[in-house]
Amino acid sequence: MEGSSVIALTENVVMPLHEVINALRMAKKDAVEDINPLIITQASLLSSLPMDSSSVDFIISIGRSQDFPGDKLFKEVSRVLKPGGELFVHRTVDAAKDNITSSLERELLVAGFSDIEVVRMTEVLSKGLQSFGVKGKKPSWKIGSSFSLKKPVKTLPKIQVDDEMDLIDEDSLLSEEDLKKPVVPPVGDCEVGSTRKACKNCVCGRAEQEEKVQKLGVTMDQLENPQSACGSCGLGDAFRCNTCPYKGLPPFKLGQKVTLSENFLAADI
Repeated sequence: MEGSSVIALTENVVMPLHEVINALRMAKKDAVEDINPLIITQASLLSSLPMDSSSVDFIISIGRSQDFPGDKLFKEVSRVLKPGGELFVHRTVDAAKDNITSSLERELLVAGFSDIEVVRMTEVLSKGLQSFGVKGKKPSWKIGSSFSLKKPVKTLPKIQVDDEMDLIDEDSLLSEEDLKKPVVPPVGDCEVGSTRKACKNCVCGRAEQEEKVQKLGVTMDQLENPQSACGSCGLGDAFRCNTCPYKGLPPFKLGQKVTLSENFLAADI
């Protein structure tokens, strides 16, 4: 801490120099004998500290009252400290009291300090008193400041291609069947028409089938998807009633297309 500016704040009217040095020894592990701190007494009565902004390296606050330093003094301490400067709040309290350090830690966090650290003396002072302190650091950035975040640049993996590597011709992977051009049925074909009726020049046999259907007195829908209300129509003529539309047709399964042989309507003699 040699060559750095140090300020000691106290709520007392007078403050012995050795108390400030002892508190500095708690806060700093460096040699403190060569430090000449500026001691400000009754600091709680000041509206502002008589220093320029960001001009002090280390500030130590010494007191017994839980209200010292207050919110107003915390703001002034933050103002005069350099970025990265430290504040050490030293207290001497009853050793039996609990939660004193945690409340002081919260106060420093609320005041904007970071890297909060609690420092205790292992030995208990006279009259049951214990000395401890809480240290915090002023952030190196200012409140409201902004900075850009560097996004990591994503690079594509490099692929090394060996010129001597044997490459496979894609066309060699195709078979003769793959190279054949698909045969598209003509627009006038019975199977691709929207009405699914025999075309004028039918060669697929649909015209003959429709002719048989007309003679039987049933529709194509009844042959394509036969249904039965009684459930016996598909069993054959022996189980069909006189009004059955499937009378005269061969047995079939319900829901499956009724197939007619080519000589179905041909005379037996």
